[in-house]
Parts: sequence; structure tokens; C-alpha cells
Amino acid sequence: MDLAGRRVLVLEDETFLRKSLVAYLREAGAEAEGVSTVAAARKALGGGSFDFALLDIHLPDGESLDLLEAGAFPESTGVVLMTARDGMDVVLRALRLGADDFLSKPFDPEALPVVFARVTRSRRMRRVGEHARSGFRAESEDLFFGPQLKRLREQLEKILETDRRLGQRLPPVLLEGETGTGKSTLARWIHANGPRAPEAFVEINCATLPESLAEAELFGHERGAFTDAREARMGLFEAGSGGTLFLDEISSLSLALQAKVLTAIEDQKIRRVGASRVLSIDTRVIAASLDNLELRVGEGKFREDLLHRLNLLRIRIAPLRDRRSDIGPLAKHLLKALRKRYRRPDATLSEAGLRALETGEWPGNIRELRHEIERALIFEEGDSLSFAHRARPESAEGAPLPQLLNPAWELPEEGFAFEEALEALTMRVIGEAMRRTGENVSAAARLLGVPRDFVRYRLQAKS
Repeated sequence: MDLAGRRVLVLEDETFLRKSLVAYLREAGAEAEGVSTVAAARKALGGGSFDFALLDIHLPDGESLDLLEAGAFPESTGVVLMTARDGMDVVLRALRLGADDFLSKPFDPEALPVVFARVTRSRRMRRVGEHARSGFRAESEDLFFGPQLKRLREQLEKILETDRRLGQRLPPVLLEGETGTGKSTLARWIHANGPRAPEAFVEINCATLPESLAEAELFGHERGAFTDAREARMGLFEAGSGGTLFLDEISSLSLALQAKVLTAIEDQKIRRVGASRVLSIDTRVIAASLDNLELRVGEGKFREDLLHRLNLLRIRIAPLRDRRSDIGPLAKHLLKALRKRYRRPDATLSEAGLRALETGEWPGNIRELRHEIERALIFEEGDSLSFAHRARPESAEGAPLPQLLNPAWELPEEGFAFEEALEALTMRVIGEAMRRTGENVSAAARLLGVPRDFVRYRLQAKS
């Protein structure tokens, strides 16, 4: 483990050992401070946070376990016990009080980077678990590669081959695609099938980060960096070191924060909020955006230099409407998993059901398709799913469909631009529905008998 920039407290009564440990740590690039009493340790802890603390047990004015019992060490400090004559009972007590590891004296100081690396990995996993409990939930379904995703699969295999060859400092990946196309699932697939699979996968939706807290969440903070910073805290870039950090909707970050992300990617170094020291990391970044980042650059809302850095490995996931031959196999794949969840092991897709799915617009893409299959599993009787509720020959009131064409209109002999005319007619009907409902997207969708995402997608495309 690289100890450069790490702060280490050495609490040791024996002068020679204390000085030799401090000298070794400083030579390795750490900021080491040696003290010989519990009182001196309390004073040092009051003056700032430490990444690690090496504790001898018996000291002139008490035991280091008293510090653990009093909660003197914040969660951001990895505590390693140094013990010579004490039995396992003392070690187990220390571990129960919050110590992370222990070393039996005498030991070679060169063992410290290995022990600190083990402690750091444990702390990172705790930070990732804390982040997961705060709201992140990974989708459970596997990534499905339909026939029309063959080229995408080939791209991914080349990326993974390069990852295995490099091992460290992996280049960033940029995933682009509409909402629901499976960007999060693809990011997890890249991590799970690459050399970093045993390490942490950290996912954050940048659009959900309050601007005032975004920097501290991504890069961490020191104690006292701002009003509520009572303890030093590890950021997600640091927690993902050795593994992967997935930044979903990266275009939601402010320009100032984008600059810090660029520095972290290029230099593999970060600085916590309120800190003067720089920490080395090895975090693989996968970013995702549903926006056209070139347009965002032109609007002055995304940094061009960050786009150039992310553009090295850029993958575009096509929407379902552009790969209709994938819809049937994908629906069967999704149904296989959903049958277990809804305890309908004999459910299948009928021919009529497949046709209904394959002709859909799916503005919500895979997410919408999945929800449609779930809806059928809940409401349809029998094991052959037909998705009859998707066919709407009549309006909700039972009246015939409205007459949208002038009865006197005839198809021109020379033909005409049908797709453009159909799109214009669709937008005109949606516009009328929005006007009738006071610009309420959900109400307009109900009025038209279509999913809310259909209306939302069309309006976004227009703007």
C-alpha cells in the first residue's frame, strides 16, 4: 500500500520502537506522529484526524483500550493493536471495541503497509455498505445481449481484454443511452466480468446529490470542514479505490465538480474537503449520461476536457425501437426471472403477446418492458400472456377511436413523407392532450391511454 500522505498515530511506551516505527513511516511518505501516553494520544486526536493508529496496550497512564472504549477514534481511523504478552482475550476485547487488526511484537515494520492495506479494504467495504443502505439498490437481472447487440458485446470484450492486461489505472468508460436502456446493468456487468470483480462496485446517481454536499460525498471531508462535519469521512472515490465507481447522470454535476472529477481520473489523486494533503487512489470510473454531451458542451453545461477524457471508451446503447428483433428474446429473458419472483413458473408469452410487445414504442426501453411483463403476470389469467390490455380499439369511455383524418383526404399518387407526417400528427395530439390537462404529463398520458414515459420522451425529443 502507498502510504504517501497518510496520517499515522503511533502510541508506544518503548522509545526505541516508537522512534523506529515513526522513522519508517515517514520514510514511506506518511505523516507520522509518535506519543507515549494515553493523555498525549487524546491531545493528538483532538488536533486532527488520522488514517491509522498503532496502539500499544499498556502505557504509563492507562491502557489504549480506554481510548477505544471512550470512542476516541472516529470511524475514519483504522486502529491496529500491537501486543506482545497479552492473550487473545485482550485482542478479542479490542476488536469488539472497534480495533481493526493486530500485530504481535516483535514485527518487521515492512509488515505495516500490508496490514494497513487490509484495514483500508475493510473500511472501504464498510463505506460502500453504508452508501448502499442510504438508498442505492442494484437491479437484479442479468445483462442480456440480443442479436443486435453483437457489436456492443465485441466492444466490451476488447475493453475487458485491455483491463486484464493493464490491471491498474484502468481508463474510464462512458455509457450513453436513453432512460431504461440498461446503463447501470451494463456498468455492473463490466465490473463483474473484469479483473476488479472481487473489489467494490460503488454506484451513485449524480442527479440525486444536493449540490452543497456533492463534493464531500464524492471526495470525502475532514473533521470541521463544514458545520456538520463532526468526523472525517471517506468519499466514494476513495471507497471505490481498487474497484469501480459508477457515476450515473454525470452531466448533472456542476462545472466546478466536473473539474475535480477530471483531476481524479487523470491523476488518480484526490483531496478531501478541508484537507491539505493529497491521497492516491486507483479507482476505475464508469460514467453514464442520457444527454448528448456534445450538446451540453455547446451549451456551456459540460466541460469539454472531461468529455475528451471520457470519450476514450465510449459505448452507445441503442433504444429498443431501433432493435426490434431483440424485443422478443429480451422479453423471454426477463420473463424467466420474473416468473420466480411472482411464483408463476408456467407463464409463457403467447404469439399474440410477442407481437404486441414487438410493435410497441417503448420510450422507457427495457425498464418499461420489464414493468409491462410484471403487470401481465399480476393481472392476466392463465399461463399464456397475451398483453391484451395493450390493444386499445376503443377509448376509455367505450367510444370509437376519434377520426384523425379529413374524410376528403386521399393518398397522393407521388407518395409523401409518411414518418414525418405521423410524427407531426403524434406531437399535435400530445400537444392537445397537454393543453387539455394543464401541461400535466401524467394526466395527458391517461387521456391518451399511453404510458407516461411515452409522452415524456416525445416532449423531450421535441425540445
